[in-house]
Amino acid sequence: MRLALALGRRGLGNTWPNPAVGAVIVKDGIVIGRGWTMPGGRPHAETEALRHAGEAARGATLYVTLEPCSHHGKTPPCADAIVAAGVARVVSALEDPNPQVAGQGYARLRAAGIEVVSGLCAEEARGAHAGHIRRILDGRPHITLKLAVSADGKAALAGRKPVQITGEETRARVHLMRAMNDAILVGIGTVLADDPELTCRLPGMGSQSPVRVILDRDLRLPLTSKLVQGARDVPVWVYCGPDASADRENALNEQGMQVQRVRREGETLALPDVVQSLANKGITRLMVEGGPNVAASFIEADLVDEAALFRGPVVIGMDGIDALDGLSLDALTSSAHLRLIGSETVGADTISHFERS
Repeated sequence: MRLALALGRRGLGNTWPNPAVGAVIVKDGIVIGRGWTMPGGRPHAETEALRHAGEAARGATLYVTLEPCSHHGKTPPCADAIVAAGVARVVSALEDPNPQVAGQGYARLRAAGIEVVSGLCAEEARGAHAGHIRRILDGRPHITLKLAVSADGKAALAGRKPVQITGEETRARVHLMRAMNDAILVGIGTVLADDPELTCRLPGMGSQSPVRVILDRDLRLPLTSKLVQGARDVPVWVYCGPDASADRENALNEQGMQVQRVRREGETLALPDVVQSLANKGITRLMVEGGPNVAASFIEADLVDEAALFRGPVVIGMDGIDALDGLSLDALTSSAHLRLIGSETVGADTISHFERS
């Protein structure tokens, strides 16, 4: 099962709206087939593993990280493929909370005389499928906040001028995080200050760049920005207020962007509406990367499920911009909703990991 979980992780960030499932077929103690959910969500992991095993799957055991589907979507039910292949036993980590499955996959297998065991490595599987579970049960993606702070808790120089806080090894870790999420979100302040690309720039992994999501209440996104110029290569979705300029919306749409209007809550966009919209579009895992206003807003709205706090050795000074606008860093590190699960040293930097308590 741990091999199946490792295989499933290969699909993180590129299988949405489907979960990133892993599957392993074993016979007489030998692995005869393995598979994981392919980009775009199909083929599914089980059918990939069955394809590799071929006729040898008859009488074998299938290990899979999530209950096999029992409904017709864009592909036939995996449960039917398993039955047709003659698999004798299915060991599943977790029941699928999707109401279209929710135990029906198991029932179909058992009705065909297949032994079904559920719950092996369930806790690990819940983590692996957190995005799928959160989208099904809560109607929003699983949200990870990434925050880079200096040794004195600052995120930028005075005037919101960017500064390099962490080292090369740590920045490579951030790019890997981007590849493992379906979408990455920043505010228009970060775009105006940094003109970022928000892609995955690890060698050979450019195709795994996430959807870029921009919170831009008044549609100030410059048409000359890297995001606009690259929108036809890697999608960019812009969320604005109901009263934003229609002319600006049309101009962005003409450049290949997707503009979505949501409610305002005071001076900011309604984050619950934004994340619900993302879930409706199929996003299961969202990485929030900045800046200080957006990070603070997600913490205040209790929309952070995981956090990665990257702390570099640089000291910016009292005139620097706080990492969380209007909040102490304690709002993250001492939050009643998040608990520290571990820290690691990467080069000269420290990464602290938090998850919802």
